[in-house]
Amino acid sequence: MSGRDLFCQPRRIRRGAALTLVFAGVLIAGAATGSFPEPDGPARGAAAGPSGPATRHEAVERAAAEAMADGKSPMEAAERAVSRSGDRWGAVYSEGEYEEFQDALDGRYTGVGLWARQEADGGIAITKVQPGSPAGVAGIRAGDRLRSVDGSRVDGRPVTEVISLLRGDAEDAPAGTTVTLGLGRGTRVWTETLHRARLSTDSVSVHRPAAGVTVLKVAAFTKGTAATVREALETTPADERTVLDLRGNSGGLVTEAVDTASAFLDGGLVATYDVDGDQRALHADPGGDTTRPLVVLVDGGTMSAAELLTGALQDRGRAVVIGSRTFGKGSVQMPTKLPDGSVAELTVGHYRTPSGHVVDGRGITPDLEAGAEALERAETVLTGLGDPS
Repeated sequence: MSGRDLFCQPRRIRRGAALTLVFAGVLIAGAATGSFPEPDGPARGAAAGPSGPATRHEAVERAAAEAMADGKSPMEAAERAVSRSGDRWGAVYSEGEYEEFQDALDGRYTGVGLWARQEADGGIAITKVQPGSPAGVAGIRAGDRLRSVDGSRVDGRPVTEVISLLRGDAEDAPAGTTVTLGLGRGTRVWTETLHRARLSTDSVSVHRPAAGVTVLKVAAFTKGTAATVREALETTPADERTVLDLRGNSGGLVTEAVDTASAFLDGGLVATYDVDGDQRALHADPGGDTTRPLVVLVDGGTMSAAELLTGALQDRGRAVVIGSRTFGKGSVQMPTKLPDGSVAELTVGHYRTPSGHVVDGRGITPDLEAGAEALERAETVLTGLGDPS
């Protein structure tokens, strides 16, 4: 995509030198970015007025340029300007950090190959280990407990902080650097020192928990996600009951989310959004599968582009949504490159579902509430939606 992209994705917030990445419990990559098509021509509307997003971008650019002229850090000056703007999702990234986000779009990341979540008791449980990754080679398994990272206890800490420790964000740790994990498995307690590595991951996994039911788990909307979903659908019978599992999906490329919607819709509106007050719309391509029984699973970790897709399928009556209220990240960020190569992002607008529902700060309410038993509820609902032949 040429020109400047618009982003719709929870971002990290700087607190001094610390770096917090919001990737919904995935202990691997930096946050995958989400982009909207760029509007044609200059942004218009009241939102670009005296206190609007356009002016805030100008203020950040001016602060960075003045700092550069004075021999000071443009990035630090921009961070102060973003902080003063009051923008909840505003952030500034170094050139290297921004390159990591671009890698994330391709499903590449630096890490050890662990997925995890926080349990009810505050502990961190490993939910998945990537085969062939440093963690996989070391024999770490799903179900193990992560007790510490480089000597720092992780019980009770937000998963986002644990992500930062694993990645070595405070030190900008590259591939090849080491990280020591304290682990537990039943009564066994041990440590493993792993070397971070450049890894790749598949954003879509497929499994069949019961006859006639296919579960498509989409972890993030990286490049190629929609094509993988379509390929998976093409290998299953047209009347196969399908679960689209978006739990823990923190977003990604909005273009991929829209293309995924196109796999289940025959054209029509997916979402509307505004950029500095200029109204835009996203539409599905015609020719999608509109008859396959479909359930979408969501939870509090379903964010951004994943919420956009959920809202489209729910509002269009294409799917039954089961789970818990989604995160509520429906704002649009536009990046601006600064003189030292760093990148500032500020919110320029918000998106809405086809029925006009505002997602930001509200999330999406499922049709049926469910917790750990969400998949079982989905199978029951699918039985009522249609029987496989």
